[in-house]
Amino acid sequence: MKKQYDKAALLVMDMENGIVAQFIKDKNKLLPVKKAITAARQNNIQVIFIRVGFSVGYPEISPNNKAFSKINQTGKMLLGNLETDICESCKPNCEELIITKYRISAFTGSTLEIILRSQQINTLICCGISTSGVVLSTVREAFDKDFNLKVIEDACFDADAEVQQVLMKKIFPRQADVLTVDDWIKNLHIESEQ
Repeated sequence: MKKQYDKAALLVMDMENGIVAQFIKDKNKLLPVKKAITAARQNNIQVIFIRVGFSVGYPEISPNNKAFSKINQTGKMLLGNLETDICESCKPNCEELIITKYRISAFTGSTLEIILRSQQINTLICCGISTSGVVLSTVREAFDKDFNLKVIEDACFDADAEVQQVLMKKIFPRQADVLTVDDWIKNLHIESEQ
């Protein structure tokens, strides 16, 4: 019997220094992300790290983009700078992919879909910062692209607790299975025994 996760990838999104520093004051809050990464590795699920970053001079940012047009005034989030490196708590292995995106969704302006289709991956397990940003945009786009979706609730973070709750309880369940990291790991073990 073929396991559901045979063609799966864990997307660890926007867990880079510059973003983690804005959202996570207590590094222990990252334990569910670390747990998800470890479980994926142990179960031969590809781990793909998604980050946002820009070239010197910010040629990727349009002045029409309300969210990103302020970044080019800060001099931050440039590729090659420490702030666009994946945070130490969630460091990729040398063989794991780091995909750079230039918008909120992990798909927009990146090679993510090409890689997923090339590897015949049809299930995405999503976690990251922020729930109302990259997680929401990626889940909605992946749903429209017919991927099976799982969202690891306690490995997603948002500055607004109410928005987090609405997304996890009312919005995401329409497109994805919403699970805690422990429930996801438990399901992995059940699958592997079948």
